[in-house]
Amino acid sequence: MPDHILIVDDEVEIASLIELYLKNENYAVHKFYTAKEALACIETEQLDLAILDIMLPDMSGFDLCRHIREKHTYPVIMLTAKDGEMDKITGLTLGADDYITKPFRPLEMVARVKAQLRRYKKYNPAHGAEEAGEVMEHAGLVLNAKTHECLLDEQPLTLTPTEFSLLRILLENRGNVVSAEELFHQIWKDEYYTKNNNTITVHIRHLREKLRDSVDHPRFIKTIWGVGYKIETHPSKG
Repeated sequence: MPDHILIVDDEVEIASLIELYLKNENYAVHKFYTAKEALACIETEQLDLAILDIMLPDMSGFDLCRHIREKHTYPVIMLTAKDGEMDKITGLTLGADDYITKPFRPLEMVARVKAQLRRYKKYNPAHGAEEAGEVMEHAGLVLNAKTHECLLDEQPLTLTPTEFSLLRILLENRGNVVSAEELFHQIWKDEYYTKNNNTITVHIRHLREKLRDSVDHPRFIKTIWGVGYKIETHPSKG
């Protein structure tokens, strides 16, 4: 069965361009020009990914992303203005997994969609995860890669695919520092990410909020300034 992708953009030409390229890749596309129409689709369709423009006539893409994250963990890609750095940070903080800057190259957009769907399928049991990684436990945190479940002090955590991947990689490398560059490579496996990209920083910040973690006295994720991030082998008592 084809993956179902939601497109929400009030610029008809852009929405149609994205639709064309995605249909050429045999995706099922649900295209809308307003958030109101998209909301009905979100409630009734089994979606696998959403592409949201930030500037919509009736509701911002940020609000639409927030609405999706209340119930769903499938990837969300935001469309931002050329110099919208704050838009990118806001979108990622609200739970978006990636962003595409307008104007964009359609083939790059398709590559990003494929990268997000690969990771979502790999770690989402509804899509038949094939690899059963060991259940990892650390300081009250339990992560199961096969079932895509994460518990903190026996309470379930709702993580986006990107957040789940980040936490899994850091737990697998417990005791070792993982650089932002290496996290980029392991998660996205694409060349369009550069060292000055702050995507990882924003995702780590959002992950820390969900873990109720502290930068100054981390229970889980420790920042090694200028190097990367690590989870200590022995839990911190701070």
